[in-house]
Amino acid sequence: MQQIQLIQGRLIGPADLALIRAWLTAHPSGNRTRLSRELCSIWGWRNQAGRLKDMAARSLLLQLEARGQISLPPRRTASVNSARNRTLASVPHDQSLIHGELAALRPLQLQPLSDQSADLALLKFLLQRYHYLGHRNGVGENLKYLARDRSGHLLACLLFGSAAWHLRPRDAWIGWNQEQRRRHLFLLTNNTRFLILPWVKVPHLASHLLSLVTARLSHDWQQKYGHPIHLVETFVERERFAATCYGAAGWFHAGATTGRTRNHPQHTATAPVKEVYLKPLVADFRRRLAS
Repeated sequence: MQQIQLIQGRLIGPADLALIRAWLTAHPSGNRTRLSRELCSIWGWRNQAGRLKDMAARSLLLQLEARGQISLPPRRTASVNSARNRTLASVPHDQSLIHGELAALRPLQLQPLSDQSADLALLKFLLQRYHYLGHRNGVGENLKYLARDRSGHLLACLLFGSAAWHLRPRDAWIGWNQEQRRRHLFLLTNNTRFLILPWVKVPHLASHLLSLVTARLSHDWQQKYGHPIHLVETFVERERFAATCYGAAGWFHAGATTGRTRNHPQHTATAPVKEVYLKPLVADFRRRLAS
C-alpha cells in the first residue's frame, strides 16, 4: 500500500498519484506546464495572492518522476535551471570607487525589481560577475533589490527566495514541529544573495542595508504575493565570511549546517559548513508561526 508523501509542503497520497497518472494517460500529447497548472487548479493550490503555485507543482512532479512513480512527457523547451550558469550579456555599469562615510551617501535608495524591470538584467549580470556563487534564476516567491546612494550610484544587490524546507537549527530556534513548519514555511524567506559591489568601500554600509531591507521586506512581500513575512534566514559560509554585518543588524546566530546537501544519500559532509542567522520581522513571530 502506497504511503502518504510530503513533497513541496504538500501531502501526496494514492489518489493524487492516480489523478496524475490518469491525466498523463488521457493527454499523451500534453506538456508539463499544462499538467502542473491543471493540477494546481484541481487542488486549489494557490499562493496568498491567488496565483497558481505552478513552479511548486513542477518541482513536485519532477520529484515524483525521480522516485520512479510517474513518467513525464519529454521537455519541449530547455529547463530554466539549465541556463543558470550561462554567461550573461555584459551590462554597462559605473565602477568608480565609492568610499568615505556612510552619512555622505544617505538616504540610500532600495529599489525592488519586478520581473518586467529594466534593471533586472543589470542585477543578474552583477551577481554573475561579482558574487562568488554567481546568479541563479529565482524559483517560487522571491524579491530582488538594487541599492543606490542618494545620487543614484549603485552600491549593492540583495535577493530573497524560498526558505530551506528542513533546517534543524532554525526549526529548534523557532520551536515548531513538522506540521507547523509545513503550514507556515511560506511566511519565511531566505536571503540567498547579498553583494556589496567590489568598488564600494564604506564602513557599516552592509549592516545599514540589511536593516533597511528587513524594515520593508514584509510589506513588499505583501504587495507582491498577498501575504507577509515573519522571519528571514540566511546561510554564511564560515570559511569565507565573519558575518559581522548580520550580527550588527540584529540577526541571531542559531547554529550551523551539518555540511550535507539534502540530496546526498550518505551521512557525510559534502558541502561547506554554513552558519545560520535569523531575523524576526515581528515581535510575536513564534506565536504566529506555531498557530
